[in-house]
Amino acid sequence: MNIQAFLDNLIFSSLLLVTILSWANTIYPNFKVLEKTGFYGLLATNLLIFLLLSLRWLQFGYFPLSNLYESLMFLAWSITFITILVENQSQISIITSLSVPIALFVCGFASLSLPESMQSPAPLVPALKSNWLMMHVTVMMVSYASLIVGSILGIFFLILSWGSKEKVQLQGNSIGRTFPASSLKMTALTASSFPETLTTQSRERLGLLESIDNLSYRTISFGFPLLTLGIIAGAVWANEAWGSYWSWDPKETWALITWIVFASYLHARLSKEWQGERPALIAAVGFIVVWVCYLGVNFLGKGLHTYGQIL
Repeated sequence: MNIQAFLDNLIFSSLLLVTILSWANTIYPNFKVLEKTGFYGLLATNLLIFLLLSLRWLQFGYFPLSNLYESLMFLAWSITFITILVENQSQISIITSLSVPIALFVCGFASLSLPESMQSPAPLVPALKSNWLMMHVTVMMVSYASLIVGSILGIFFLILSWGSKEKVQLQGNSIGRTFPASSLKMTALTASSFPETLTTQSRERLGLLESIDNLSYRTISFGFPLLTLGIIAGAVWANEAWGSYWSWDPKETWALITWIVFASYLHARLSKEWQGERPALIAAVGFIVVWVCYLGVNFLGKGLHTYGQIL
C-alpha cells in the first residue's frame, strides 16, 4: 500500500469517527469528552489532509489542484478548516455534526469512487502552467467551503424553525447590532431577550435558532468576498491564457449564478423584514447552486474548466 492510499484510508476513517462522535455528542451533550475528542479528531484530520496535499506538491512539483481528486481533497480540507474556525469562535459543537459528513462524502467520493487514472498526477495542461493557479483556484475552493458550511447552517435553521410559531429576530450585526464573538453561544440565551410569556424551552429553542442564523450569515459573509475575488482573478487569468476575460464557459456561467444567489442573500439580510426563514431559503438554494457550479459542471458540461471531467 502506497502512502497516498494509506493517507486516504486514514483520512476517511478519521472523518467517519469524528462524524460518529459529533452525532453522539448531539444526542448526549452532557458527555463533554465526546465534544473534545471530536474537535481534536477534526484538527488531526485537517492536518492529515494537509499532509497528503503537501506530499503531492513536494513529490510532483506543482500545486495540488490540477485534477478532480486533488480538488476534492482540497475542498474537504477547506470544509474542515472553516468548521474548526466557526466552532472555535462560537463554541457550538453541533456545527461539526452538520459539516463533517459533507467532508466525509467528498473524501469518500475522491478516494473510493474516482478511477485510478483520475487520482494519479498528470502533466499540467498549458492553461494551468501559471502562477494564477494557486491564487484563483485556492480562493475559489475556500469560498466554496465557506458558502457550503454557511448554507448547511441555513438549512439546519429551516429544519429547526419548521412549524415554529415564535418569530425569530436576529441579534447579529446584519441589522446593526453587535456583540463579542466570544459570547456568540449565549447570544440569544439571555432571558431579557424574550417576552416573559415564553417558556424556558421556547427561549432555548429561539436561542439556538438565532445563534445558528447568525453563524450562517457570518460564514456566508466570509465566503462571498472570496468568491468575488476568485472570479476576478479567474477573469484576469482567462485573459492571459485564452485572450478573453469572459467566454460564458459553463463553469464561468455557474460561478456568476452562484455569485448572484449569495449576493441576493446578503442583500436580503440588510432588511429587517427579511430575517429568519426567507434568507435561509436563499441559502438553501445556494447550497445546491454551489455544488452544481463546482461538481455538476464536471458531470454535465463540457468547457474550458472541465479538466477533471468524468463523463
